[in-house]
Amino acid sequence: MIALIQRVSRASVVVDNQTIGAIDKGLLVLLGVEQQDTREKMEKLATKVMSYRVFSDENGKMNLNLEQVGGSLLVVSQFTLAADTGRGLRPSFSGAGTPDQALALYEEFVAFCRAKGVTTETGQFGADMQVSLVNDGPVTFNLQV
Repeated sequence: MIALIQRVSRASVVVDNQTIGAIDKGLLVLLGVEQQDTREKMEKLATKVMSYRVFSDENGKMNLNLEQVGGSLLVVSQFTLAADTGRGLRPSFSGAGTPDQALALYEEFVAFCRAKGVTTETGQFGADMQVSLVNDGPVTFNLQV
């Protein structure tokens, strides 16, 4: 399971000209599901995302996590993160989770974060989405479990 996280001052998702998810300070999470992913991996990754210290403390050091800064999550499904780009000029998605598996783990990821008390907005699974963000830093990390 893969989470590409970006520290943002704001981010939003638009589907069919309607904003369906938006946050101010927090993390935009692009979430990719691979075939071997499980609920256990999802919980481990969600915990890591929420606990990852990417926000600056009073000394400008990345020492604070999402909860410590009162931040939110915007979670967007992103199957292209599971692409194999090692050969040729066209990505292969043979390692990506099936749509049913990916949807289930995506929804469980969101529910898990919400259950931990984190304000969590979403995109729309499988939709053509326009994602906008102001990357704060820029700060971007690729987390995998």
